[in-house]
Amino acid sequence: MLFDTHVNLHAEQYAEDLQDVLARARAAGVTRFVTICDRLDRFPAVKAIAQANDDIGCTVGVHPHYAKDFWSLQAATLVEEARDPKVVGIGETGLDQHYGYSDIVLQERSFIEHIHAARETGLALVVHTREADDLTGDILEREYARGPFRILMHCYTGGDRLAKQAMDLGARFSVSGILSFKAAQDVRNVMANVPLDRIILETDCPYLAPAPHRGRRNEPAYLVDVCRAFAEHRGMTFEAAAELTTRNAIKLFARAA
Repeated sequence: MLFDTHVNLHAEQYAEDLQDVLARARAAGVTRFVTICDRLDRFPAVKAIAQANDDIGCTVGVHPHYAKDFWSLQAATLVEEARDPKVVGIGETGLDQHYGYSDIVLQERSFIEHIHAARETGLALVVHTREADDLTGDILEREYARGPFRILMHCYTGGDRLAKQAMDLGARFSVSGILSFKAAQDVRNVMANVPLDRIILETDCPYLAPAPHRGRRNEPAYLVDVCRAFAEHRGMTFEAAAELTTRNAIKLFARAA
């Protein structure tokens, strides 16, 4: 039994065969999913997928790429949408200085509004950070000092310093197919220091297909390969890794249990 904690099922890559994709995942042993909201104007489509499937929860939020498109976002909007029991998390949110699609000031403002919503609702904050370790860590520490909230460092590829800061705040970390990439030794080194009870699994599909599927559209069925890579990395059996990460994910996303 596996729990894919980060899927993008509303993506256009699944427009023609979403039900087949889900059927393959369930046949592979994936029994729970969290489908992620990247823009508020896509939230109705994201929520509709969750409402149509008993084993799927969703998040509500604005990806940092789109902060410029929702510059007036208020935490109250996220809190109101999160009243729906199908909403199990806030985000994904955070900071991304790799592509620079939105000004970093707008990203920071959006990030803080999401933090306020996570604090008020008690739902997990799904954090995306890329080439923004120092600012991400500073914001998380500053805001946590104002009142605790639950943190998930999604698809973590940052450095040791941010990982330590996040761990000190009780954060969880999700492992993706990146762990299986030959060139991702830095990621494996950092994740080796994260306690096992802080780790969950994700595919981030349709992106980041794990080995041996690299170059193909990613699917939640490939979470089996992510779990296999994680088990090998931490010297566990596949079964033990699956049980551990599913248990951890259910604790974090209690509404999805």
